Amino acid sequence: MPIAYRIVHERRLVVARGHGTLTDQDVFAYQTDVWSRADVAGYDELVDMTQVEDIAVPSTERVRELARLSAEMDIRSTTSKLAIVAPAEFAFGLGRLYEILRGLDDRSTKKVGVFRSLDEALAFLDVSGPLP
Repeated sequence: MPIAYRIVHERRLVVARGHGTLTDQDVFAYQTDVWSRADVAGYDELVDMTQVEDIAVPSTERVRELARLSAEMDIRSTTSKLAIVAPAEFAFGLGRLYEILRGLDDRSTKKVGVFRSLDEALAFLDVSGPLP
């Protein structure tokens, strides 16, 4: 599976890691599978793209669709954070595009940040100590 995730309930955090070639179908499946779960509502999110070797996105319109879907799935009663770790140029650029598009959607309650390193992302999420 190109996106593996785990839920760290004691930290109210979802940690997802991409591997190999990532497609838009993989990302949409992750979004709907994880964020339709009631037990993670309002949790922060860490998406690590460090091990992604290739991203097969057919168009920037798919990034726009993902941002819309994500904002639509946000819990309105609380705010949370999403940190994307994207050391590679293309992944970083797509992450920034997603951040901008998500920020423009009035339904979005997640603050998104895109970072080159895991340490920066963890600082943004206010996570200290090792992740289990």
